[in-house]
Amino acid sequence: MNITEQVKQVLYEQGAALVGIGDMRPVQVCRFPAGISVAVPIPKHVIEDLKTAPTKEYYELYGSLNAKLNAIVTAGETFLKEQGYNAWAQTTDRVKVNEENRSETPHKTVAVRAGLGWIGKNCLLVTPEYGSAIRISSLLTDVPLECAQPMEKSRCGGCSLCVQHCPAGALKGTLWSAGMEREEIVDVNRCYQKQKEIMYASTGIDTDLCGKCFAVCAYTQNYLKKQ
Repeated sequence: MNITEQVKQVLYEQGAALVGIGDMRPVQVCRFPAGISVAVPIPKHVIEDLKTAPTKEYYELYGSLNAKLNAIVTAGETFLKEQGYNAWAQTTDRVKVNEENRSETPHKTVAVRAGLGWIGKNCLLVTPEYGSAIRISSLLTDVPLECAQPMEKSRCGGCSLCVQHCPAGALKGTLWSAGMEREEIVDVNRCYQKQKEIMYASTGIDTDLCGKCFAVCAYTQNYLKKQ
């Protein structure tokens, strides 16, 4: 196997459900030429519950899936460094966000560059396999890897289920294309405020989690129907 196949094998063996590799050179803020995106799905029964309201189980799962992703990308970093390359796993303890809740190289940016999916009208990554019912992380490196074709446009078409069901009315119904600003798709402050409100009302936990916009996504529904 070549180095691309080897690192993918490492990540799949660690539990990744989706792995994609993207050319990050067009992304000026990225300090590495290649990005590896990984995703793990959210269990189906949790998604069904989110159609009604966020749950304590979802809150706990959110943390456990993040820990799983941290372990996956860290294993990838270790493997690549052992091969003599530079690598940086974007784990939750390493990624820093500014006052606008933006990170330097967002996981979603790596994912669309890696061809895993597009940005939906819910402003989340949408994948053909799982819809938006995933958690994602990423790994940056200088390894000369074989890169996928990046996603450049939305595949949401005329579907607006997430927009219609957003409790905050924060989604604008915009069809994404590469380079679009987040604010063209969602009113971020309105979204965060409503998430905290309904999460606290549902669970008594003071944090910003909701999930309804990805639970009702048509691509997520296709995932739920699969045996």
